[in-house]
Amino acid sequence: MKGLDFIAIDFETATGKRSSICEAGICVVKDGKVVETKSWLVRPEDNVYSYWNIQVHGIRPKQTENAPAFPEVWSEIMEYVKETPVLVAHNAAFDMSCIRKSLELYDLPTPDVDYFCTLRAARHNYDFYSNTLDALCMELDIPVGHHHRAGDDAEMCARIFLKEIRDAHWPDWSELNYCSGKL
Repeated sequence: MKGLDFIAIDFETATGKRSSICEAGICVVKDGKVVETKSWLVRPEDNVYSYWNIQVHGIRPKQTENAPAFPEVWSEIMEYVKETPVLVAHNAAFDMSCIRKSLELYDLPTPDVDYFCTLRAARHNYDFYSNTLDALCMELDIPVGHHHRAGDDAEMCARIFLKEIRDAHWPDWSELNYCSGKL
């Protein structure tokens, strides 16, 4: 898949606020191949956590009390995005709103980035009982990492997107308008 470059991205949040990112993960894909997966713990504003969010991802305030805040992590992520300004996320509405709300909270500029949603693509192309990230991995025979940890979720998302593209025989980005948007 020469020329198929994108960055799958995932966030975990400390509370119900979309700007409460406590972990960020990316998976870099170049020429249709996973080349790097990386994650960062992030100190959310005031380092406050909801019991329910901890139950989902297992990240606790003690783990992020000395972690960098979102602006520092975003600066690192943007180094990747500058080279490849295409993001992919599973349930992109959530992850893109995490980015938007965090950029707003820290008064950071919004980059010109296209994004694609593997959840919307799965609903469009498959007839599975469930389209959750882990269920799609099982249906599509993709290894499941530590679900609800940002780096693993980003890599699972990247592998799902690669499979969706192969299965649908998509020759270019323009045919993905039903699962795309602008940050």
